[in-house]
Amino acid sequence: MPDIKHFAPPAGIKAPPLSFATRVGDLIFVSGIPGFDDKGALADGFEAQFGFVVANIRRILDEAGSSFRDLVKVNVLLTRAADVATMNVLYASAFGPAPYPARTTCVVQALPDPKMLIEIECVAQISGR
Repeated sequence: MPDIKHFAPPAGIKAPPLSFATRVGDLIFVSGIPGFDDKGALADGFEAQFGFVVANIRRILDEAGSSFRDLVKVNVLLTRAADVATMNVLYASAFGPAPYPARTTCVVQALPDPKMLIEIECVAQISGR
């Protein structure tokens, strides 16, 4: 049976009862990450939220021994279909260059906080670097 390691939210961040990520064997499963800044405040606007989502996922993957180049699957949840085109441009810059990981993008009616515009969850391989 593989070892399981849980990555808790940073101290001082009010989070629901979850792990930010769970490592099982050579895979890291990252929970849905919203656009909160380092103090736990939700950033204003879609682009700012996207930037914090990316920065937070990058930190989690780095702590787990992985990186964006090791991503195998990304799920993007948006609350506004109008943000899809902008998200694709930002995503290509943040997660590129190609080849990109497999991805699903869904537009949902709402996320846990009414001001949340985006949440991203992902699965990555541990790179062994």
